[in-house]
Amino acid sequence: MAAIGGAAGTAAYSDTLVMFGASGDLAHKKLFPALWRLHRRGVLGMPVVGVALDDWTDDQLRDRARSSIVEAGEPFDESEFATFAARLHYVSGNYAEAETFAAVAAAVGDAKHPLFHLAIPPSMFETVADGLAGVGLHRGSRLVIEKPFGRDLDSAIALNAALHKHFDESAIFRIDHFLGKEALRSLLVSRFANAILEPIWNRHYVDAVMITMSESFGVEDRGSFYDSVGALRDVMQNHLMQMVALLTMEQPVDESAKALRDEVAKVLTGTRAVDPGHYVRGQYDGYLEVPGVDPASDTETFGAFPLYIDTPRWAGVPFYLRAGKALHETVTEMTVVFKPPAHGLWLDAGGAHPPNMIRIEAKPNAFSAITWLRKQEGESMATEPITLAPPAEQRLDTGPEPYELLLHEAMRGDAMLFAREDAIEQSWRIVEPLLAGVAPVKPYARASWGPADARRLPRQHHGWPNEPPA
Repeated sequence: MAAIGGAAGTAAYSDTLVMFGASGDLAHKKLFPALWRLHRRGVLGMPVVGVALDDWTDDQLRDRARSSIVEAGEPFDESEFATFAARLHYVSGNYAEAETFAAVAAAVGDAKHPLFHLAIPPSMFETVADGLAGVGLHRGSRLVIEKPFGRDLDSAIALNAALHKHFDESAIFRIDHFLGKEALRSLLVSRFANAILEPIWNRHYVDAVMITMSESFGVEDRGSFYDSVGALRDVMQNHLMQMVALLTMEQPVDESAKALRDEVAKVLTGTRAVDPGHYVRGQYDGYLEVPGVDPASDTETFGAFPLYIDTPRWAGVPFYLRAGKALHETVTEMTVVFKPPAHGLWLDAGGAHPPNMIRIEAKPNAFSAITWLRKQEGESMATEPITLAPPAEQRLDTGPEPYELLLHEAMRGDAMLFAREDAIEQSWRIVEPLLAGVAPVKPYARASWGPADARRLPRQHHGWPNEPPA
């Protein structure tokens, strides 16, 4: 079987990586450590050109990479870093000026398949794509862009059209680091390599699905950025919709990127737009005092809503989604709740019995757990719940870091773990009714689970798995 991510087939391996935004926060926190890990594995194998407005030299870029790697806690060896640093080169320039792209072309040299990573504001994507095309660097190359992929459906369509002026859809890699997480990749194997799940993975046996992406910390130093997007645009339209798609899509016809992304697009196309009347928005106490946040801001730091998928497999099953900042704990999890037996024996009529569940945790650990009922020890036939889960030492995510994996997949030309144009546009269609004219945010205390109204959403389906029902 091919590795998760699929085989790149005959796709040519990239021969130069160009990082726009090389002096920025994302490059410092994520990209340089990822490239260092690829280098140590012996799979980087190409020059790396950093591009930014800062008036830096090659040595200053290398110093920036060194500090990034050390601060990330990566194993560090001076002689090995010297080999890595020799790959790094820098181009200073304004993205709006043709001279910058002439300098990039000179740095790329005779590379046939450069990979361009745009770790820059989305407002600059079209400018950079036009600049690359102006010096012929769009031919044979690949383009990696960071979310957000638009701010709504219309802007996502416009962005895709702007990029498609110069880059074919097959050359555009929309990176969502969540798709590189071990638990989500393992979900594909769990669903499609095990015959035990398929017969019960449908509306006949599943009562409801709950998906939570909560963070115990607040916006911190990202006030200005976060206030312009909110929870819905930051994580729910992208991360959570991708999780829904992997949980619910039909089995791909093969292991190719096209086959998997076809099924993702199909299930999102069959998903209903969300009803604004069932959308709960919240804002944690103290958010308005965060530097960069408008003192009168109505931006949500918490969102929750039910989602319905009108396909033969899932019709009528509610999917409850919630995400937020400054909540009780940091966890990303998917919980599939199964229906009770039609005529359950040895169940006390008046007793409260937890349903059968499969819980998949993607953060902070990566594992799956199954909850079912068993007989208590003793003479009686009384039941008790038991959860089957791997021991703590087997829950750690020891696979490649998401950016390490995804950058390598883009270098290989394998798009399986990247979002496609049609899936992005369908995701925006689903949440479009929630972007304007919705109810004001409701305050909630830090370290809580958000506004009380959110607790009532799944109350007919046993409530959220990690808190008592309202």
